[in-house]
Parts: sequence; structure tokens; C-alpha cells
Amino acid sequence: MTAPSIQRFARVQTPGGMAYAEVIDGRAHLLTAAPWDASARPTGEAAPLPVVRPAPVAPSKIICLGVNYRDHAVEFGHELPKDPLIFMKPPSSVIGPGEAIVYPPYWTQRVDYEAELALVIATRARRVKAADADAYILGYTCLNDVTARDLQRADGQWTRGKSFDTFCPIGPEIVRGLDISKLAVACFLNGERKQCSTTESLIFKVPQIVEFVSHVMTLEPGDVIATGTPSGVGPVKPGDVVSVEIEAIGTLANPVAAG
Repeated sequence: MTAPSIQRFARVQTPGGMAYAEVIDGRAHLLTAAPWDASARPTGEAAPLPVVRPAPVAPSKIICLGVNYRDHAVEFGHELPKDPLIFMKPPSSVIGPGEAIVYPPYWTQRVDYEAELALVIATRARRVKAADADAYILGYTCLNDVTARDLQRADGQWTRGKSFDTFCPIGPEIVRGLDISKLAVACFLNGERKQCSTTESLIFKVPQIVEFVSHVMTLEPGDVIATGTPSGVGPVKPGDVVSVEIEAIGTLANPVAAG
């Protein structure tokens, strides 16, 4: 598929099922296959891009980095990690733009937003060298690493607090062709800015992250790696709207609903 320097990809629901699409001028131009598939071609069909829609990718796994911004490490009193600190969120936690983050009933009294830049894998990656990482990345998107903070602290490990259904909004689109060395990353709660940093402040940069993770586990096309959150994380409650905004990518907005 020939491409301009910047491309945007989404997934949309069609009468025939879920489909990948290239986004051009706000419209979804359907593709015959996933954008990382060399056989992908436009079908010739196009449709308006809905505000509420699926996440732009359906990953087999989501790998996240903890404590990967210096200011966030200071915020929580952590030492800077010597190696990337990774954990995982399940595919069942993924939702898309406009879908509701559901506050788990009974379980938690503190659910936090965490704005993050995420990358999407384009081709199977195993033991990749940092210098070769770009060849394995399809593009970048916004991710909200929603966290039940009280459960994370109570458990002493992060699986339960990070893994509830709806706790991984991704979107609005996957953007290919970006220079992500100094992108602004922000989070807004009901329109008020709560987080603000740039990817220049990442402790471990994207090539290092891909090298490290791919030496731990094989990454498959469509897998997602979230690169960590800056300082300013805080709680949400039912009725709120939380928005992750990343320069050149867009805004991922999700309401918060009671369980």
C-alpha cells in the first residue's frame, strides 16, 4: 500500500463486521486487511468516522511501562529504574474513543487516569535491536492506563488494579510517520488540564523499550506497548470525562460511568 508521509488508521463497525480503515479528511476508507498486512488495499468504500467507535487495534497483549517519566517517579517517591519496569493489561480491558470507563462496583474507592503515548507493533518482533526498532512499529496512538490505585497499593503488585474491563482506552487512531522525540502529552479532566509533559522526558526511549520487551516476549502484529505516564495522575468519578491529548495524534476522550 503506497503511503503519504503521515497516515492514520482506525477500526470501524460495518454491516459485514469489524474492519480496518485509513482515515482521510475525517472519513474512514475501508481496507481489505489490517494496515500492517502487506496485502492491505482500499476497498473503495468510505463512511463518516463515528465519535464513539472501537479502539483502532485489537491487541493480543498490552505491555505497559511503570515509572518512565522522571517527574512521575518523583511524584510517587520512586527511584529511577535501572531497566524498564513492565507489566501487562489484558485485551479485555480495551475500549475505544467515546466508550465508557466503568467504575468497578464494590472493589475500589480510587480510580486514576494515566495519559500515555503507545506504540503499535507492525510485524512479529523477537530480540530486536534498538537500532532496528522503527522497522517493527506501525505507528503511535493515545492510551489511558486507568488504574484502581488503592488496589494497586493494597496488592503490592499491579495486575488487579490495572486489569478491570474498560481500563485501557486506546485511540482515537494509529498515526504512522511521526517524529515522536518531543511530542506534548496531556490529560484533561472535565476540561481542566491535569497532566502536561513531553516524550523528551521519557527515561527509556521507544527504541530501548522495544529492544527490552522483545527480549522478554515475542511481540505480534497489533500488540501495544504503552510508554508510561507523566506526573499529575489523579482520581476520576462517575460522570467525569477524561481526555488524553497527544500532539499530532489527537484526543482520546472517554466518559466515566458507575458500575
